[in-house]
Amino acid sequence: QVQLVESGGGLVQPGGSLRLSCAASGSILRINAMGWYRQAPGKQRTLVATITSDGRPVYADSVKGRFTISRDNAKNTAYLQLNSLKPEDTGTYYCNADIRSWSAAQRDYWGQGTQVTVSS
Repeated sequence: QVQLVESGGGLVQPGGSLRLSCAASGSILRINAMGWYRQAPGKQRTLVATITSDGRPVYADSVKGRFTISRDNAKNTAYLQLNSLKPEDTGTYYCNADIRSWSAAQRDYWGQGTQVTVSS
């Protein structure tokens, strides 16, 4: 059984920073791309950033220059550094990973989400 667990969300003032983590665990053979998505209340879940297994990132235009995605393959963990936060960054942030496991075919997995609130 594969599981993704996010951590690091919270309440922060505009201009502040947070660091999110996403740890994958279970019977993992290989993790391909990992990514972060966010969902604001009443809106669809949208891509924030993704990173390939060899470390190549892709960012949504709205977060370029402010957010940084990274990963530690030895720890099966992805990170999202959020800087210069704006109120419109508020939402639930979900981790996603494309994983091949011992017990299942390659597929997407999602974490339970971590809340980020940017407010003064």
